[in-house]
Amino acid sequence: MNQDKKAFGGDTRREFIKKSTLAAAAVATSVNLFKTPVYGQNQAPSTGRVIGANDRINVGYIGLGPQGFDAHLVGQKNAAADNNIAQIAVCDLSKHRTEQGKTEIGTADVKTYSEYQKLLENKDVDAVVVSTHDIWHAKVSIDALNAGKHVYVEKPITRYLDEAFEVADAVKKSGKILQVGSQGCSDAKWHKAAELIKAGKVGQLVLGQDSYMRNNPKGEWNYKIQPWATASDIDWKTWLGKVKKTTDFNVDAYFRWRKYYPYCAGLLGDLFPHRLHPLMLATGNPEFPSRVVCIGTKAIHTDKLTEGTPERDVPESSQVLAEFPSGLSLFVTCGTVNEQGLPSVIRGQKGTLYMSGNTVTLNPEKPFTEDIDPEEFKGLTPGEDIPVHEKNWFDCIRANKQPNANIDLAIRVQTVISLAEISERLKIACCFDEKTRKITTGPDGKEIQPLTYGSTELS
Repeated sequence: MNQDKKAFGGDTRREFIKKSTLAAAAVATSVNLFKTPVYGQNQAPSTGRVIGANDRINVGYIGLGPQGFDAHLVGQKNAAADNNIAQIAVCDLSKHRTEQGKTEIGTADVKTYSEYQKLLENKDVDAVVVSTHDIWHAKVSIDALNAGKHVYVEKPITRYLDEAFEVADAVKKSGKILQVGSQGCSDAKWHKAAELIKAGKVGQLVLGQDSYMRNNPKGEWNYKIQPWATASDIDWKTWLGKVKKTTDFNVDAYFRWRKYYPYCAGLLGDLFPHRLHPLMLATGNPEFPSRVVCIGTKAIHTDKLTEGTPERDVPESSQVLAEFPSGLSLFVTCGTVNEQGLPSVIRGQKGTLYMSGNTVTLNPEKPFTEDIDPEEFKGLTPGEDIPVHEKNWFDCIRANKQPNANIDLAIRVQTVISLAEISERLKIACCFDEKTRKITTGPDGKEIQPLTYGSTELS
């Protein structure tokens, strides 16, 4: 024991490691949890006003479906005083939804638009919430950033991978604040996990896991068809955007677009981002993936119980396994035909973190119980809450700092999602080189072109 104390400066080996870990934790809490940003470094914006700490933020809404209207417009109206915002403009390709948005805000000076470009020309608008269907996320976000607007864009950040890098470049060029609508990133337990990992509490990361499971016997996303949705109400040609597989006005596709590949990647576009964003944030150092494999199945055929709707293109159950350059692997499963999920866990060589509710539990691995103390952190706030996530965006606009679901995290998450879609649809493993952005099938070096509009029949 005396030799041990001498070797470790008078402390036992356990005491030495504990002091070192505490010192590392102090450093970790004083710095950004991410590496030096590639895309997120703000530059002086060329357009748009500078918003001070006490300035009111004028917000416009582009896309007023269930998310845009209920989750964002109504929610932000309820918290308008606390966030010091004014809701001044609404835009949708549906006349009904545009008028509904204006009526809900209820002030006489709300501007309404059928073309989002006209809304972006309104110099009084400081920030926009983009809640269109996925194929418009990139175009609207890029145009908004170039117009000097801050952006809150619903997940996934884009439909395809090439668009995601275009958005990232626009964020860097504009210096504006972009937040992706994956509200789990504003849940404190993921930040606590990142802090513990950065402090060396679990050693080198080995494996992380999470899930988002539902069970909808009549088919997920088979939303009710509303009688006001007609060809005369909706600008269908614009709604279709750049998709290759165009159709005449289709009310089923309009309300249930998440089922169909031309507009969405299904589970990969809807549920996976909710789990991948916070799980990758919690690693403390989000990486681009080096290899991704995805399996999707459609064995139950739940759409058969909803009269008048076609069979979905996308799977009912999907599993993604992603490998990263550091040696970490992440496993995430999502489904709509069984609601039993996996615990949220991140495993390191020396310890394991369990995230549940508002608690993070650290358990040391048996060989390292002399090095790592078990700990439990309770009462962590806030939870997975959209208003909290929106407040983080507003606060970051005023402070000119990166939000919880910033572009550096989002571009890495989208890379996993896009590679997973390629893997599942082409039945291959996808290897990725972050320097060249090339996708290959592995050791044979065969290059795979990323999916985009027109690259497949269902695009």
